[in-house]
Parts: sequence; structure tokens; C-alpha cells
Amino acid sequence: MAEKKNTVALVWDIAEPLAKDLGLELWDVRFQKEGANWFLRIFIDKEGGINIDDCVNMSHAIDGPLDELDPIEQSYSLQVSSPGIERELVRDFHFEKYLGEKVMVRFIHAFEGKRDYKGTLREYDNGNVTVELDDGRGLSFNKKEASYVKLDDFGGFNENE
Repeated sequence: MAEKKNTVALVWDIAEPLAKDLGLELWDVRFQKEGANWFLRIFIDKEGGINIDDCVNMSHAIDGPLDELDPIEQSYSLQVSSPGIERELVRDFHFEKYLGEKVMVRFIHAFEGKRDYKGTLREYDNGNVTVELDDGRGLSFNKKEASYVKLDDFGGFNENE
């Protein structure tokens, strides 16, 4: 018997060709519960960035196929947006695309005595990440150990995080 795909995988399979047809890159799909409400979030990107028309076009393109396939049992709100600045790197292609870029890493548990690190993304291989820290040391870890890895567009962590 074939393995049943989860909601995110099903929506990814629907959204990816639609995004390509619109000249967009599907960045991520998330199905999350916040309070009593469910949100299906589709993140799109393209060279030079996206605009509101790209979001509207993607939303319109996916509405019909989602209604037809009906892969989600509960009611939800659909949101289409950009991954934004300081975008979170989650999927393999995210890490591969941004090799050589500045990143911020926050670990789930203290790693070598700290939770927060900044540096340059140097290597990525099957979930294993190497970041060259600002002091020149290499920091290697599995991405599952990190709360997040984000692009560092502004030079570091927000003091309120």
C-alpha cells in the first residue's frame, strides 16, 4: 500500500507546477494551527522579489485545484506571501541556494555554550550544515538541532528575540 502523503506534501504537489507556470518559485508550504484556527501558508519567490500581484495570481491559481482535490478536512485560511527578508532556510534547496551568504542560527539547546550564532553558510550536505563563524571557526551541525537558520540581512539577532 502506498504511503499516504501529509497535507504539506499534497499541497506542494499541487502548488509547484502552478507556481512555475506563473514564473514563480515555490519556496515553502506550511499548514499550521494557531489558536483555534488553521492556516495554509504558501510562500513564493522569484528573482527580483515578488509583489502583491504575484500573491494574488498564485492564490487564484491554487483555489480551484485545492477545492477540487479537497486535501484538507478542516476549515482553514489560505495565505500566499513572500518568504521575506531574513527568510528561514528549511528545505535542502534553500541551503544550497544560499551557500556563501550570511546566516543566523538559533539552536534548540545551547550548542557549545550558546544558542545564537552568526556566520557564513559554507557547506550543506543531506541535512548537515557548516557555518563559518565571524571569528573564523567552523560550526557543524545537523539542521534538526537548530530552531532556525535564517538569512542575516541586517547584521545579527534582534535584541528582543
